[in-house]
Amino acid sequence: MQSSNHRLRDMEQHHPLLSAGADVETGSLAAGVMVGGPHVGHTAGNRTLWFIQDSCGMVCATMTWFLVLYAEFVVNFVMLLPAKNFWYSLLNGATFNSLAVLALASHLRTMLTDPGAVPKGNATKEYMESLQLKPGEVIYKCPKCCSIKPERAHHCSICKRCIRKMDHHCPWVNNCVGEKNQRFFVLFTVINFFKSINTTNLYIFCLNGKWPCSEFSPGVSVLLLIFLCLEAILFLTFTAVMFGTQIHSICNDETEIERLKNEKPTWERRMRWDGMKAVFGGSPSLLWCNPFTGLRLRRLMLLTHGRRGGSEFSV
Repeated sequence: MQSSNHRLRDMEQHHPLLSAGADVETGSLAAGVMVGGPHVGHTAGNRTLWFIQDSCGMVCATMTWFLVLYAEFVVNFVMLLPAKNFWYSLLNGATFNSLAVLALASHLRTMLTDPGAVPKGNATKEYMESLQLKPGEVIYKCPKCCSIKPERAHHCSICKRCIRKMDHHCPWVNNCVGEKNQRFFVLFTVINFFKSINTTNLYIFCLNGKWPCSEFSPGVSVLLLIFLCLEAILFLTFTAVMFGTQIHSICNDETEIERLKNEKPTWERRMRWDGMKAVFGGSPSLLWCNPFTGLRLRRLMLLTHGRRGGSEFSV
């Protein structure tokens, strides 16, 4: 039987597969929370919100918020408030603003939720000995973040971590889409899809002459509406494509990376409905559409006192 040193050296050279029993959760916390500091997985005291310090991602996420808030401004102040029909403005305003709030909340949960990061730097001699590996049992080690790599985990060069069931890294949410935040990303796409349809309907209603002149000049109003129409078409196309690919991945129990790499499944695939329940949690209910599910405000307030560490820090 090989010593721990030999087992560690072998996995550095060959990077074999992690056995099913060796997938550990040491150092990981609930969704949206991670262990701070450069040695993730070995310190349990520093708890911080997950946030990726990537300049491109932060710019894209800011642009996403700007576009959503721009649509809020145009719909409310150009389309709805000038309308003479009170109930028309009230009902459409309540619908549109509710969708906007849910979309922004889903975006925040996707961006600030740990997507399933593997504890960094846990491939140590001590930890190897604690696994009590059997003779011939092999595991993966990621040479980039020096962590024991679970099955179906992939290393993200932007997050600088191995992510469980990593689907892809999305700059528009400045985060990876993985095991723990995929449901929020799906919510973000589907809510924005319906919000774009609602915006398009309001725009068509305006073109049919049912909409009175706003307090802005005709030239400014037309310009604002043209940009809003372009934004609605852009969001409608993007969210429809992303929602379709995400549902396809969930129902086939295959991430986008696994599909692109044409990886042969070494795991037992879930049936379509079981995959949906695994991602969204439990049997179908209204909680599936709630981006605030599992959010604990008290813990969120406590996390604001976390310290900076690595490529992620507390906000």
